Amino acid sequence: MVQADQGFANRPDPSLRYRVVFETTQAASDPTHINPALERIARFMNLLASDGIHPKTNDVVAMVYGPATLSILSDTAYRARFGQDNPNTQLLRSLRKADVSIEVCSYALSNKKISTDAVADGIQIDLSAIVTLANLQLRGWAMLHE
Repeated sequence: MVQADQGFANRPDPSLRYRVVFETTQAASDPTHINPALERIARFMNLLASDGIHPKTNDVVAMVYGPATLSILSDTAYRARFGQDNPNTQLLRSLRKADVSIEVCSYALSNKKISTDAVADGIQIDLSAIVTLANLQLRGWAMLHE
């Protein structure tokens, strides 16, 4: 494990306001595994926290669409599709507890035949990922791709 105090360059900067949107489209290769794209967001939050930086509520956004859409299903809905609880449930809760806004595209839900009531608690349903991504970038959010 890398320690925060090892003298690395380009460390988190406490003088910056971290407003970041993660384009979250990747899915786990196996539905029994945690989504690596969501783990990446958690790693980012942990790196910031290791230097004492805690972004403001909703300053970090996970915009979920494409194959990643199944990652935000409630346990009940995930169980109906895959025969087990959603392996991402605890990670989603932890991200929300860290004030990350997790948002899903309504078009992606429709394409995956997911009803809005099948979405896990605390997940915001947006009209469209492309509108959300454009809005946030125009408002100053940095966009990180997978």
